[in-house]
Amino acid sequence: MENIKGKNYFWFLLDALIAVVIINMVFFVMPAVSKFGNSMTAARTLAVTAEGKTNVSPDVAEVSFSVVSQGINPEKLSSTNNDKMSAVIDNIKANGVDAKDVKTTSYNLQPNYSYDKNTGRSYIYGYTLTQTVLVKVRDLKKVATVIGGVTPLGVNQIGDVAFKVDDPEKVIGEARNDAFQKAKAKAIAIASANGVELGKVISVSEYQNSPGPYYKNISAMGMGGADVVSAPTIEPGTQELKVTVSVTYSLE
Repeated sequence: MENIKGKNYFWFLLDALIAVVIINMVFFVMPAVSKFGNSMTAARTLAVTAEGKTNVSPDVAEVSFSVVSQGINPEKLSSTNNDKMSAVIDNIKANGVDAKDVKTTSYNLQPNYSYDKNTGRSYIYGYTLTQTVLVKVRDLKKVATVIGGVTPLGVNQIGDVAFKVDDPEKVIGEARNDAFQKAKAKAIAIASANGVELGKVISVSEYQNSPGPYYKNISAMGMGGADVVSAPTIEPGTQELKVTVSVTYSLE
């Protein structure tokens, strides 16, 4: 009797184990295998590459202004330099530039050394203070006016004007769409020429040359302190934006 009960218990355990294996296969193993299979690139595929282009006009200009002063007394030097830079910033804001678009990027006080060959020692004979602000001008028609207005106020170093697209993603869509349309047209033409039909998209990759800053040199304006400075002629021009896409299709 006990033998029969033992055998029944064995077959019950075996049936339970088989049921667990089947459930595991149905709910875990098979979906995982299916998912892995779907992730594999189809044996019959077609990969194409295409480039889309669009012309972009910059909508913002950035330029840096510096007031550089030298003197013996650091406190007096700092006061004089700050007064000049305050007048420069006031003038910039008066030309319609928001306060949030004027940022101090450098305030650097350095001692000036001289070497005495008789004593073999170096000594400080004065100081140089450099104060720099970076200005973002959103109205490109005012760039020349802003630049021309600061040199009489003490600005004696001006960086090149950098023209930029403030939000590249707003303008990149056109080039991207152009690239994908060209890629699909190329894939359809290749598939048709070879007697096959284009299937679904398997993979996509994209490369873009986001419109970076490009510069206009304005070093010919000279140093600050002049009584009258005519506004320079500055043209922002345009940039060509390119997007390259690679698309892989399955073939049917």
